[in-house]
Amino acid sequence: MAMSTVILAAGLGTRMKSATPKVLHMLLGRPVVRHVVDTAKAMRPEKIIVVVSPAGSGVQDALKDSSVSFAVQKTPKGTADALMAAVRELGNFNGTLLVLSGDAPLVGLSTLRRLLTAHKRRKEDISILSFIAEGNHSYGRVVRNSSRVTAIVENRDADSTQKKIREVNSGIYALEPSALALLKDIKINPRKKEFYLTDLISIASSRGLRIGSHIFGDETELTGINTRAELSLAGLYLRDRTIAGWLERGVSFIDAKSVFIDPRARIGMDTIIYPNVIIEGKSIIGPGCIIYPNSRITDSRLGNNVTIKDSSVIESSTVKEGAAIGPFAHLRPGSVIGKSAKIGNFVEIKKSSIGRNSKASHLSYIGDAEIGENVNIGAGTITCNYDGLNKFRTVIEDGSFIGSDTQLVAPVKVGKGAYVGSGTTVTRDVPPMALALSRTPQLNIEGWALRRSAEKEKKKTKK
Repeated sequence: MAMSTVILAAGLGTRMKSATPKVLHMLLGRPVVRHVVDTAKAMRPEKIIVVVSPAGSGVQDALKDSSVSFAVQKTPKGTADALMAAVRELGNFNGTLLVLSGDAPLVGLSTLRRLLTAHKRRKEDISILSFIAEGNHSYGRVVRNSSRVTAIVENRDADSTQKKIREVNSGIYALEPSALALLKDIKINPRKKEFYLTDLISIASSRGLRIGSHIFGDETELTGINTRAELSLAGLYLRDRTIAGWLERGVSFIDAKSVFIDPRARIGMDTIIYPNVIIEGKSIIGPGCIIYPNSRITDSRLGNNVTIKDSSVIESSTVKEGAAIGPFAHLRPGSVIGKSAKIGNFVEIKKSSIGRNSKASHLSYIGDAEIGENVNIGAGTITCNYDGLNKFRTVIEDGSFIGSDTQLVAPVKVGKGAYVGSGTTVTRDVPPMALALSRTPQLNIEGWALRRSAEKEKKKTKK
């Protein structure tokens, strides 16, 4: 069936106590509204329209790469007015319109598909996604006459009998053109001076349209985010839901409650994840990996059987099969670590490639470099890649040995199989199979320490 989606995201969310619109607050690494858009895109609609306020340029910037269209609600006159702004952008669209809330990021794809399936099967003009609410709340109640839905009454307008109704409105609807034609008949609410989209239900009921309300989700999944407390709870729920999925796919967690994984990440079977690990963005973790505590992996790809040791940071990098990183290592964006390579304690790699079986085991900085296979980088090695104006590359070819405390002043190349002695500053290319040294001869001055000690004692005596 032809289907388009509207996402209502024009609200500022004053209860968030923030200068940032509520739909732009971050939830597991992405703005709240981005979660809604990604779910909508998975439904494969003909068009997605996001309704924003005139001050909603931040929302548009956050979604500029999402292939969505925008409609501007010029004045904050309620949800019905916001939907009217979107309908004008739809033009001659004549299919089903799925209406989502930009502040309800947890609704699942399967729940929305169930709603649309029921909507189509029952040939309804309006289908409401509802849920059962527990305890005190401010949700709008779904009012029925027998089994027939007749209205949605907002909490502030509900009488004592209506407030006992447990079935409530999620703010998510499937609407046919027959229902959208009635938007113009909604009257302004005299108390709030807004046009309520929920009033469409009573109008449609009085005109004999077919209305259904479907309890397909629960309160946790369907509630909106209006406060920072709700944002925090949503993050915990999304974390738990994401981790539960990976447990079913053969991933092990030592302490699942301390781990945060972006829902877009992918993790291979038999990977073990220790406490306090954060996996962000579209990271891909291969099977059989071990990620030890306090590590963060962002938009990176790990091959099979990779080991990430404690307290390591990996950003926009690739680590190939069998490699080991850390502890306390930092891979900055653009780094590629080859098969079975080792990047050890307090080593920082930036925009560099490290070849198969090569090692930089401790206390080194490698930036803008190309390191071949089977290379040994000694402790304290630095590639001096920046002269204050420009960045330059260092090339170290296969089988080379770089001694400890070496500085390689780029642009420079160390040939295949060459050796660089400890303490050397390399400023010129080193030929293959050569030894590079830049040490000054060691001078030992006999008795110097004794004479210095005597001078210090003499000064003390004078004082």
